[in-house]
Amino acid sequence: MDPISLGFYATVCGVLGLAGPKLGTAPIRLGVGAAVGIVAVSVLPHLKVLLGAAESYVAVSP
Repeated sequence: MDPISLGFYATVCGVLGLAGPKLGTAPIRLGVGAAVGIVAVSVLPHLKVLLGAAESYVAVSP
């Protein structure tokens, strides 16, 4: 894993961990965690392009 990905996901998980107990019951925290993960995975490629750490991403079809 490259340093940008590692730092990004560490930040996302750290902030989510701080908010964890305040989010309610376990199923709610699981749902919030899944939603945050989906958003983080979709945002990171665009963030890398904005930072100049990666070329533009394109979908590859079989």
